[in-house]
Amino acid sequence: MSVDSTTAAHVVVIGDALIDRIVDGTQHREFVGGAGLNVAVGLRTLGVGTTLIATLGADAGGTRVRDYLRGHDVALIASPAALGTSVALSERVDGEPRYAFNTAAQHREIAFTPEVMHAIDAATLVVVSCFPFDNPAQAAALAASVRAPESRLVIDPNPREGMLADKDAFVEHFEALAARSLLTKVGDEDAQLLYGSSLTELRDRLIAAGTGAVLATAGRDGATITTGTGVTAASGITDMPGEVIDTMGAGDATLAAAVSALVHDGVPGQEDGWSRLLGFAMDTAAATCRVEGALLQPHPARRQPIA
Repeated sequence: MSVDSTTAAHVVVIGDALIDRIVDGTQHREFVGGAGLNVAVGLRTLGVGTTLIATLGADAGGTRVRDYLRGHDVALIASPAALGTSVALSERVDGEPRYAFNTAAQHREIAFTPEVMHAIDAATLVVVSCFPFDNPAQAAALAASVRAPESRLVIDPNPREGMLADKDAFVEHFEALAARSLLTKVGDEDAQLLYGSSLTELRDRLIAAGTGAVLATAGRDGATITTGTGVTAASGITDMPGEVIDTMGAGDATLAAAVSALVHDGVPGQEDGWSRLLGFAMDTAAATCRVEGALLQPHPARRQPIA
């Protein structure tokens, strides 16, 4: 496996972009968000040229998302959304977000136009985050869009219970694409929601199916990267000044940092390389958790993937 780590490297992110409406007691606030958008902006923050492919409405929410991406220098290829821009309504329970989604979010679809296909073909890496794998037509179009070399593919299924229409279909199509991937990220909540299993069981299942590497995150319990030759572990949250304020976006920051390291440094050939990648990703997530909102925050001492 290899990744072109020249300055011309460019990553395409295929995923969701939405408006987060947060209810916290009597406070009601709105942020631009979505897992795909967070990863794309995070990558750009870490110095990687990035294009986001997402569904957006021709409405105030869509305008706000477009302005936000423009402000962060992220290119956008938007698929039209007849139902408008996706909205996630979230409430905080013990600091963790709990989501409900509007109809537009539940029926979002990417149009795999010639422009989209050209962007995917030209990308150094293709990152998929929060994609509707339970839509067979969408899953088939995505699978057909990522052509050789397939080692460019990075996946985070990022299922949301309020968006999930057919769990069995989601699992089937996610696993088929994950088997072709360079790296797949999964979390403990993904394992429980999709499989009713432990994160370790899901990690081993994906490796056995052919996934190149699995980045498995378990919140406060840390993370691992597993390949066919071994497991690299990071236990707990990185120790750094300041309190953990908001875990929103931590998983997206972890993924963006890992992809950034792949772009800048190439695919690790040995366990110590995966350990450095994982450490950089965990440091970035820890810094992100120390500010409100989901925008990636580089670790003060580690603004580049290699220390």
